[in-house]
This record gives sequence, C-alpha cells and structure tokens, in this order.
Amino acid sequence: MKSAIPFLCCLLSASGIAADIPSKPNILFILADDLGYGDIGSYGCEDIKTPILDQLAADGLKFTDFYANAAVCTPTRAAFLTGRYQHRIGLDNALYYQELGRGLPEDGETIADALSEAGYRTGLSGKWHLGYDFERQPLQQGFEHFFGLLGGNHHYFEHMDRIGVHDLWLGNEQVEREGYSTDLVTEDAIRFIEKEDDRPFFLFLSHPAPHFPWQGPEDIEKKIQPKKKSWQLGDRETYAAMVERMDQGIGAVLAKLDELGMRENTLVIFTSDNGGHTYSRNDPMRDYKATIWEGGTRVPCLVRWPSVIPAGEVTSQVGITMDWTATFRRLAGLEIDSEGEDGIDLSEFLTEPDHKVGRTLFWRRKKGPVRKSIVEGAAIRRGDWKLIEQGDGERFLFNLKSDVSESENMIEHEQELAEELGVILRKWEGEMNADL
Repeated sequence: MKSAIPFLCCLLSASGIAADIPSKPNILFILADDLGYGDIGSYGCEDIKTPILDQLAADGLKFTDFYANAAVCTPTRAAFLTGRYQHRIGLDNALYYQELGRGLPEDGETIADALSEAGYRTGLSGKWHLGYDFERQPLQQGFEHFFGLLGGNHHYFEHMDRIGVHDLWLGNEQVEREGYSTDLVTEDAIRFIEKEDDRPFFLFLSHPAPHFPWQGPEDIEKKIQPKKKSWQLGDRETYAAMVERMDQGIGAVLAKLDELGMRENTLVIFTSDNGGHTYSRNDPMRDYKATIWEGGTRVPCLVRWPSVIPAGEVTSQVGITMDWTATFRRLAGLEIDSEGEDGIDLSEFLTEPDHKVGRTLFWRRKKGPVRKSIVEGAAIRRGDWKLIEQGDGERFLFNLKSDVSESENMIEHEQELAEELGVILRKWEGEMNADL
C-alpha cells in the first residue's frame, strides 16, 4: 500500500486557489450506465426531464469534452478502479455473463484500497461488472460495503441476469429483494451515507440504469425473458422513464447529504461509463456505444462541491474517467505515483474552469473471443485533433473543435499530422499489450 504525504504538497503544481482545497472531503462518484451525451437537460435534451442533474450542473461545473475510458462497460470501470488504462490488465472487452478467470487483478490495488488506507470508509451501491471470482468481487477489492449486481445488467424487478442467473448481492452473499433495481440502489446509497462514522466516505454509486433490459419503474408486468430477444427490445419512452427515475434517485441521495449537513464538504461527480445505446441521444456526436467515434466515448460529466467549485461554470478541458482516480488520491493526501497512474489530477480545473492543459488520450476497441480478439479500431486525441485507425486499415482524421460530429475526414489534407499521430498511437498500443 502506498504511503501518504501532506495534502498541500500534492498540489504545489496547481494554482493558489487549488492549494486551498480542503483535504479529505466526502466523495460521491455517480456513474450511469450507457447514458447518451445528450440525454440530460443541461446537455440539450428536451424529451427527458432531469431536474436534479440539471441543478447539479447549475450548482457546479459542467465538462463539455469529457470521455469514458472505453466504449463499453467493464473497461471503463477497470480504468476508474485502477487509475490506469484498462488495456494494461487485458480488459479491452466487457466481461461475459458469469465469466470466470477475468476481471480486476486478484492482487492489485484499487482506488477503494487506497482511500481505505487514507482513512475513508468505502462503499459500492449498484453495478460491479469487474469480476465474478471471489477475489475479484468488491469486498475483496477494497470496498467495505457492497450491494448490487456483479454482472453487466439484470432484470430490474426479478434481478436475474440475461442468462437467467440470480444476480443481486449484499457483500459476498446473494440476497432476495423486492423492488425496482434503481430504487433499491438509491435506498442502499442513502443507508450508507447516513451510517454514523467519524471517517469521511467514498461512495461509488454505480447505477445499472439506463442499460437494457428496457424496463421503466412501472413495467413490472412487462414480459422480459432471459436468453430471449425481449431482453433488448424497448423504445425511447421506456428509456426516458429509466433516466428520469435515476434522476429522482440521485435527488434523494443529494437530499440526504443536505439533511446531514454534508453538502458543503462532499465532492459529487456524475458521469457515464460510455456513450448511449440504441434508444439514447448522443447528439451532436457520431455513433453509439461500442464504437470509438465520439458517440461511443464522449460522455456528460458534472461536478459539484459548494465550498470549492464556483456555481454555473463550464469547462472545455479534456478529461477522462481515470482522471478522477488520480484526483481522489490527491484529495485524500496520497502521494503522486507516476508509475501507477495514467490519469491526471483535475483539482485545479475545478476551481479555475478557464484553465486548460493539453491532453493526449487513447482508445482501443477489440471484438471476438478474449484470447483471440481482433483490434476493431484505435484512436488518439491530441489537442483538437483525433485520428482513428480501423482494423481494416481505413483511417480518419478530424478536427473536433470545428467538426465535433466527425463528418469531414481530413486525412488527405493533413497527411503529415496523421502520420505523426499514427506513430504515437502505435507506440502507445505497444505499451498497452498485456501479457494474457
């Protein structure tokens, strides 16, 4: 376990304002599942009502250029828990239902481990999707408390996964609960927050919504069966109901913070694990989940910390999921680990939204059986430019500042830049090839 050093030393490179950030706040990290970039009001959505998330944006900071580490579930979650590119541990793909032998390393360190060492109590309410093996489950990966599902999705009322296996857990034990999964996760998060404990808390509120199966809170009679097409059949109206119920649940959790006097010293982050799926809205981004176009990886990100972050701010600073891991470590007073972090500390951007630094970020998407997987495509964003190299050899270059919808391929006009970015991308890929 890594040792701690005084908090202010960790912020010497940040601004004077950032140096005044209090140490060891409560941390509430809320992750939606398959939420589209444009599926909440503050990002332009008109047909889904999200007053709680819209108020979160009004009370804090909104990122316009924030990314998930991957275009699908498991890899992004692995990056968040480890603070490193998920490819380093061989997690380019999502785990299959009840798959054993893959997930987080059994002997690795997660952000939950690190924060626990720093004096936090740690909890996970909701979806895991990072390993079914006992040693890969939440309580063995740094969390003191876990309630939710181990897999990628389950029936919102019957709590079985897509192949019919019951998937609802409290700690290391399967449990039976009546109710809509979104509501059960909300209730558990509230119980965790209100537990009397002198330690600050880190709560990973990992909503299964709005991932399929498409079931709104009133759809208890809707016939959805495992191993059947019904598991992925739905419509925009049902999707909207799922998002709206999640929004309401987040409101209940935030209200509990207010009730307990925790609002001022709780850092709240809301984002998504990847771009939206079938019935979502990713406008103005191109494409959807499971692709390395912007619609597959660019996600909403809202941050509130009333005692620190000015209200109603917007930043175009480029960020990615694993940046929060580095940020949480700094806020907890843990040392900078240049060998074990691929993200950056976002503290100074929270207090100074106009401040920006250049970033170079990477994505890679694979398909097929894990040990015989084929690279479907890889991408690099450096500054405003993004290069995509498809597995079939086709290449695309976009200026995201002027063409966020990735509609004008500049590869023929900027060949020298494309070659330069390609060299950097392939070098990164060589460094990421995990020994499976």
